[in-house]
Amino acid sequence: MSALVELGVNIDHVATIRQARRTYEPDPAWAAVEAHLGGADGITVHLREDRRHIQDADVERLRSLTQIKLNLEMAATGEMIDIACRLKPEMAMLVPEGRHEITTEGGLDVIAQEAALKDAVARLADAGIVSSVFIDADLAQIEAAARIGARVCEIHTGPYAHAFHEKGRDAESPAVLAELERIRRAGEAIRAFGMRFNAGHALNYVNVQPVAQLPGIRELHIGHAIVSRAVFVGLRAAVSEMKRLLREAQASADHG
Repeated sequence: MSALVELGVNIDHVATIRQARRTYEPDPAWAAVEAHLGGADGITVHLREDRRHIQDADVERLRSLTQIKLNLEMAATGEMIDIACRLKPEMAMLVPEGRHEITTEGGLDVIAQEAALKDAVARLADAGIVSSVFIDADLAQIEAAARIGARVCEIHTGPYAHAFHEKGRDAESPAVLAELERIRRAGEAIRAFGMRFNAGHALNYVNVQPVAQLPGIRELHIGHAIVSRAVFVGLRAAVSEMKRLLREAQASADHG
């Protein structure tokens, strides 16, 4: 039986709701506790340069309160590397970041920034932090990730999720299957380089299971769909339901 796929819950949008009123609630730290109680294996937050949702104080509190893995998403800037090295999350995920984007719109171009990213990864490693890169399902980018010393590659599942939605949520659509195959091949290459295969972006309750069934996948990071469902059912229940879908998918793959 393969290792159980883990669920990292991104709680950025709990802070988005709070920042809409520039007040103190809802509290991302409470969200982290509820996610943990719902079965989350880790908590993810993206400390953006413009601080549009998660704030520095949130990351400080989460580092001291979170009893499961903390994954800090961030741009590979000097400021963010300094923050990570001081707070020491279990994992730091380097992502591209644009001030005008609504959410992260594509994978990190490791090839174009190889020297700078290699230095960032080395600084994180010296601080005892596992480094991850958020990249597209592209072999050249995977090879570059290995060269800079990244321990984890998180494959951008946005193209798969968008195809799934556009094709009427038909998991057997050729377009959906083609995107899923790209992710599968990327995962195979990541593992061949001795890195950990994670995935995330735009995954939700109807499209997650085919990704959760891929060979060797270790973690899925999901945020918007879980927080959206939590508005109606509560965060603990929303996380629990997503975790159940992952377990079902993996059990099906192991016995299939």
